[in-house]
Amino acid sequence: MKLTVLGPGCWGLTIAKLENNNFDEICVWGRKEDISDELRYEKKIEKPLKIELDKKIDITDDLAYALKGADIILLVVSTSGIRPVCEQIKKIGIEKNQILVNLSKGIELPSLKRMSEVILEVLPDVNFAVLSGPTLAREIIEGKPTLATIASNDMEIASKAQKLLNVPSLFRLYTNSDMIGVELGGSLKNVIAIASGFASSMGLGDNLRGSLLTRGMAEMVRVGVALGAKAQTLYGLSGMGDLIATASSPYSRNYTVGSLIAQGKKIDDILAHLGSVAEGVKTSKALCELAKKLNIDVPVSNAIYEAVYTDITPKEILDKLMNRKLKEED
Repeated sequence: MKLTVLGPGCWGLTIAKLENNNFDEICVWGRKEDISDELRYEKKIEKPLKIELDKKIDITDDLAYALKGADIILLVVSTSGIRPVCEQIKKIGIEKNQILVNLSKGIELPSLKRMSEVILEVLPDVNFAVLSGPTLAREIIEGKPTLATIASNDMEIASKAQKLLNVPSLFRLYTNSDMIGVELGGSLKNVIAIASGFASSMGLGDNLRGSLLTRGMAEMVRVGVALGAKAQTLYGLSGMGDLIATASSPYSRNYTVGSLIAQGKKIDDILAHLGSVAEGVKTSKALCELAKKLNIDVPVSNAIYEAVYTDITPKEILDKLMNRKLKEED
């Protein structure tokens, strides 16, 4: 059995390491400029996380080589890279029985399309699923267990991917037919995780942080259901489960973004400091644009959008949220 991971970032390398004993062959593909000599020849990286891979794992910048003979292909690139990578896959061709699973969490700008919509637009005939849940890379690298969800419009594909990727005692996978809900939960929670980091760094207390998470979760459900998701899915692993993890952990890039915004740092400096993508930054823009089109009120998400894209101060953000017009809880 062969596993191919497209994307040599922290999460891509983490999932390759996690799945090491499940597959006879594992290949990690990345663009030439994204593969360091250390990764190519020593099978390890030191930053932003220290990850050491088994010597059997192949590192390549040859996409055709990476795809050939793979039973399952994991797409683990940034959301902005999904479409161009899929266009490359289309030119090469994908084998009839191969399964493509997307692990990237976000919404394409400016189209406002979910990743599955982008992928299936380019590769309409692919056997496709998405994987999402509370999957902080650092904890997985440390050997700590977690759970996640595999969703597909074809439950046979979801079940096959579940069996191939489940790792006993470490990575328990559930299947779900609500692909929209699983995708949106994994994407939208990143915005609320930024809000949580913001509240924590400002020293506003657990009462307010709990309040922001609850009201943020309500926003996720309102928007998700309007886009075709099931509320039950958003309260599951890929929604609430992922939100709890990323909104309470300093290991979360989005939580860290919120924390640094509260300290008055500018977003360009924050992203340079992180050295990796924090999808909640772009998703805040996408979420607010979607909410506007749907005529849905999302004050927590709007506050994060302003914090990221304008010069509003942390105190002004707090005042806007706390002094809104009084209303019923919904």
